[in-house]
Amino acid sequence: MKWCRFETNGAVRFGIVEGDLVTQVEGDPFNGYQETSTKFHHDQVHLLVPVVPPTLYAGGLNYPDHVIWAAEHAGTPPIWPKEPRLGARATNGLIPHEGVIIKPKDATDEFQYEGELVAVIGKYARNLSREDALSCVLGYTIGNDVSERSWQRDDTNNWRAKDTDTFHPMGPFIATGLDPTNLDVSVRLNNDEKIRFNTGKMIWGVADFIEQITRYHTLQPGDVIWTGTEGATLNMHPGDVIEIEIEGIGTLRNSVGSEE
Repeated sequence: MKWCRFETNGAVRFGIVEGDLVTQVEGDPFNGYQETSTKFHHDQVHLLVPVVPPTLYAGGLNYPDHVIWAAEHAGTPPIWPKEPRLGARATNGLIPHEGVIIKPKDATDEFQYEGELVAVIGKYARNLSREDALSCVLGYTIGNDVSERSWQRDDTNNWRAKDTDTFHPMGPFIATGLDPTNLDVSVRLNNDEKIRFNTGKMIWGVADFIEQITRYHTLQPGDVIWTGTEGATLNMHPGDVIEIEIEGIGTLRNSVGSEE
């Protein structure tokens, strides 16, 4: 099943996506829902981010080639994480599929994308074992963890580097029933594929992140966990289009604009 969150006639609704149609529901996928007879074609609705999370958790340095690239970029030896690396992000940066990523005036050329699988939590969870961790997951969506690398080197908590407005494109759908350990990811810049990788290459899987988080935090319905990217990431410039496609979910597409 695929879920979307959309706006039509000034109202925000959840819907079930089947082919080119969206079936409106009463309620939501977290607290219960009932399908209605109201259906829309995709071009009749404005897609929003599929959920506005109470907390946005972000995993970092979670694929081997990205660990090596990041170390080379920083001029330091690779540091292999001994446990899942996690941080929390502000939600002000969320924008939907087809939203515009705005490059700030004072950003350098090191303005880059990160294509990521995002787990969406469906119910409250605390102290889950790794074996039971995925029981709290509703489904998965796509994230682009936009990063300004020069700021990232200077700001230890990434408050600008990763949390600036428009730096968290997410969507377009939440897909249920997927195996997060074996999904193909394609990242394209201006229709040119820059990398293709499989989520099976994660150093720490979704279950590991959930086990770690729920040891200390109660996960809530709607929370999201971004799981990191693979390989080198390249610079984006105003006028570029970045597409992240994940098997079973769809394609998250965003253009890049400049701050006026």
